[in-house]
Amino acid sequence: MATAITTPEVVNAPPVSTQPVNLTPSAIVKVKEIMATQDPHPAGLRIGVVGGGCSGFQYSMSFENQQGMMDKVVRFDDLKVFVDATSAMYLNGCTVDYVETLEAAGFKFENPQVKSTCGCGSSFSV
Repeated sequence: MATAITTPEVVNAPPVSTQPVNLTPSAIVKVKEIMATQDPHPAGLRIGVVGGGCSGFQYSMSFENQQGMMDKVVRFDDLKVFVDATSAMYLNGCTVDYVETLEAAGFKFENPQVKSTCGCGSSFSV
């Protein structure tokens, strides 16, 4: 008598990210819009995590003229996003959005690894 092999079903498993960061369509449009005003035109956008702030870490975004040796490169159509290896650990599964409201406009980070944020919302801890 043969025994059937079954694989367990995984329910409500968190999505597995294959890239360190994801950008929403509105974030991509805004980054490209800002990049178009730069002279010289940058090679891409660098997203990272740096120490500081009242909770321990802060996000950083800047334009970059070339890829670093240890960078992971994520492509969103013709936009290159550079993430250094250390920041990639803290950004895994993070989504960057661009939000405009009546009060403010800016980039918003949704990071599933964040355990707490500071009162002003500009720094976080994992």
